[in-house]
Amino acid sequence: MRNGERTAHASSFGAAADEYAEHRPDYARAAVAWALEPAPGPRVLDLGAGTGKLTAKLATLGADLVAVEPDPAMLGELRRSLPDVRALAGSAEAIPLPDASVDAVLAGNAMHWFDMAVAGPEIARVLAPGGVLAGLWNLLDDRSGWVAELARTAGSAAVGPRDTPAAWRIETAAVHLPSDPARARFGSPERAEFPHGQRRTADSLVATLGTRAGMLVMPEPERAAALGRIRAFLAGRAETAHGEFTLPMLTGVLRVRRL
Repeated sequence: MRNGERTAHASSFGAAADEYAEHRPDYARAAVAWALEPAPGPRVLDLGAGTGKLTAKLATLGADLVAVEPDPAMLGELRRSLPDVRALAGSAEAIPLPDASVDAVLAGNAMHWFDMAVAGPEIARVLAPGGVLAGLWNLLDDRSGWVAELARTAGSAAVGPRDTPAAWRIETAAVHLPSDPARARFGSPERAEFPHGQRRTADSLVATLGTRAGMLVMPEPERAAALGRIRAFLAGRAETAHGEFTLPMLTGVLRVRRL
């Protein structure tokens, strides 16, 4: 994805902050616990926190928590839904925290938007020695036949280059964290996947897929047509045509330690 296109996608969510908050899934508790497992202390930064989907899960785990989000609408939704969490305006490239002030930096479905040439050293700056950087992504579990067919029907705008397990493994294998030996280095990455699921109806799943960046930047006629195809597919499947169902998912985690 070109830089201009990446910027447009990354900045698309604010206009749909309320829909994002309502329809996007949370993260598997076991995945969040694994991400934090090597952290030397309880101070956690949720970076690119959006409307607080990961923030809320971290709060239930007792983290000493601060959230940072660049989009004003997303940040406003986070502050409204989680008023007890310290939530700051900022970005991965300019984190409004002191040096060595957190033990873990987590990013939920956000790390792929970071400019890691700038964000890598900035994350290393705020991490204490031995601290953890972890990205979490919710993935459609396309080992289920109907989910694989849904991904094909929805197309790349709704199911992007890291939204299924195989694609996520390829994408995260290419993640590069710049190292500056004079300041800080990151260790070798570790990856794990954890079962997850989201209770949906056909209508709410259509709404969920409509909050994907590729869908949000589409011209409205194309977006309506794409959502119509998805709706028709779900109406024609026994698994999804009537009432609530569980959308099979995985939460994938990539973690590294600051050396």
